[in-house]
Amino acid sequence: MSDAGWIFGVVCLVTAVIVIGINYWKTCKIMNRLDEMIESAMDGTFREKDFNESMLSALETRFAHFLSASNISATHIMQEKNRIKELIGDISHQTKTPIANLLLYAELLKEENLPVQAEEYVANIYNQADKLHFLIDALVKLSRLENGIIVLHSKKDNLGVVIQQVQQQYLSKATEKGLGLKIVSSDAEACFDRKWTAEALGNLVDNAIKYTNKGEIKISVTPYEMYVRIDIEDTGIGIPEEEIAKIFLRFYRVDGKEQQEGVGIGLYLAREIFKNQGGYIKVSSTVGKGSVFSAFIPASNNSF
Repeated sequence: MSDAGWIFGVVCLVTAVIVIGINYWKTCKIMNRLDEMIESAMDGTFREKDFNESMLSALETRFAHFLSASNISATHIMQEKNRIKELIGDISHQTKTPIANLLLYAELLKEENLPVQAEEYVANIYNQADKLHFLIDALVKLSRLENGIIVLHSKKDNLGVVIQQVQQQYLSKATEKGLGLKIVSSDAEACFDRKWTAEALGNLVDNAIKYTNKGEIKISVTPYEMYVRIDIEDTGIGIPEEEIAKIFLRFYRVDGKEQQEGVGIGLYLAREIFKNQGGYIKVSSTVGKGSVFSAFIPASNNSF
């Protein structure tokens, strides 16, 4: 090869290296700027730096527009949450007194010497007012939970205290139906919000009492490495297999159970509470023999 050929080859090689170097430098500059943009966007200090016709300048402009739209959207979401919060508060406050009065006057009427048919009407008024009170209370709790107004605070705690609290709360209701309500084992610790876990377990126990006519309801605890399982086992009427996937839907009632009290929201609320704590619920049931509702709660903050 001639000297001219060697020189041409070297020039081409050097040119290629320079072009590659320039492109690499430009790429690094863009990547570094992208990294700066993301970091500044995260701490709310993003500002456009390049005001020219370059690709980086166009990218900064589009990113600024995106952040602006996101901020506007976040503001609208916050305003909407505040409106929902105020609405929920108004509903809770404005309905509390009328429902309490309905229950009070129904109780007073029960003490009067009324005709048999009138006594039946009064009992129905009282039961429906009580059901309305439970429904509004449950819907307010659920709305607050779903809209982030209420935040669950999970921490390491002893389940025994909560389970005993639930047992004491529902023991008289179970006794009225001639049912036993006992704790098999509760000596375990888990990571949970005490108040809301008691609410969820109470809903599960209340559901078991509603659909059990004889026998007993047992609450037992089984610790595992990552989760602690709480079983609420009843000897009730059971749930058909095809219905199990539907029972946690809002207002869902299993066919043939309309005569039972309730509004079909307790199980949905219980599932949402456990889900918000990183847990879940499983159900096994045999028609005519009973059901087992198993609530799984993280054993620690690192379990999920």
